[in-house]
Amino acid sequence: MDRTPADADTDVAAIVPVYNDPEGVERTLRSLDTAHADASVVPDVTVVDNGSTDDTRRVAEAFEPTHVDVQVRSETAVQSSYAARNAGIRASDDAEVFAFVDADVEVADEYVGTALAHASRHDQDYVGCHVDLSIEGAPTLAARYNAHTGFPIRQYVERHRYAPTCSLVVRREVFEDVGLFDPRLVSGGDLEFGNRVDAAGYELGYCADAVATHPVRDSLRSLYGKNVRVGRGHCQLQRYYPERYGEPPVPPRHEPLDTEAADLSLGDRLAFGSLSTAMTAARASGYARELLAPTETGAEVDGPPSF
Repeated sequence: MDRTPADADTDVAAIVPVYNDPEGVERTLRSLDTAHADASVVPDVTVVDNGSTDDTRRVAEAFEPTHVDVQVRSETAVQSSYAARNAGIRASDDAEVFAFVDADVEVADEYVGTALAHASRHDQDYVGCHVDLSIEGAPTLAARYNAHTGFPIRQYVERHRYAPTCSLVVRREVFEDVGLFDPRLVSGGDLEFGNRVDAAGYELGYCADAVATHPVRDSLRSLYGKNVRVGRGHCQLQRYYPERYGEPPVPPRHEPLDTEAADLSLGDRLAFGSLSTAMTAARASGYARELLAPTETGAEVDGPPSF
């Protein structure tokens, strides 16, 4: 497939969806601005406020960048991070490449240029970037468990054929060909999109040198809530894409990831094992909740929107 080489003239849009996180969006904007101070490729940044009810939009609009251009858009019709990302894509008319970064994430210097150089060098159209997890407060059990299980992006790409949207770079022609993210999904939209891109024959890759840092979830409540949402997403994937993910009531199965570490203490091994069981139960709870929920009218036929 024809690919645009990465150079200083490549137009890149960094898309940052956000909902009720003024501190997080300010942190991410500051990071994107600082990381590209002397960069060969400087992205234009589009913040998409997904209907926040606090100061998030005001904080984003008040941010004064030094090195990047920032625009703020809204997505209020659909409460979904995937809908917000779609709005950001559509608002970036000139972009040849889209870099997706979640609010509260910080990126390393030359983040975008590093990912683009990797994509060009390896002839790839879709690149998952490396994610480090940081424990910023007290090293609670939840924080240490989250840091341990983490974001094994290379394994996601190689085994599950997708990368999380917190650190993803995709060429414009991919969206023009296969469509945008599916906004119906509460979770798993990154998996579904990556699988769709892979099935269309595009090259997926992983860049270890483009680094994003994501704060851990440091409370059991937050971890549990995320896993309930993941379970709901698993059921939705089957509801909307049974040919790919199977049909309810048997949840989809994925190749397991490697999360063992030789330096874990016996206490952590036992505690993490118990937490893993609890998170499995959380996903099962979310799956059952979604399975019993009525399907929205038209949800069976409305697929991902086109570009």
